[in-house]
Amino acid sequence: MHQILIVFTNCPDEACANTIALALVEAKLAACVNILPRVQSVYCWQGSVESATEIPLFIKSIAANYAALENLIRQHHPYDVPEIVALPVTHGLPAYLNWVAAETLQK
Repeated sequence: MHQILIVFTNCPDEACANTIALALVEAKLAACVNILPRVQSVYCWQGSVESATEIPLFIKSIAANYAALENLIRQHHPYDVPEIVALPVTHGLPAYLNWVAAETLQK
């Protein structure tokens, strides 16, 4: 079985979120991308505390695709340093995990 990942990133607006989500699914780098409602992020950037409204993405993929997935996000993301964090899925409905793997295997 393939190692399933959930990858998180935040986008500055809906247009960016939709562009990245569609590109990932069309490239078969993600089986599914959830575009969540706006969140308020508070963070330190270049020595200052900043606050921004962002659109979170939850991306379902496999570990073998991570490098290409990260590269695609970076190509389409306007931030100098976008948040891109991947977490391994340790448990899940086998049929769902198999679907994620089947949809993201590069042929």
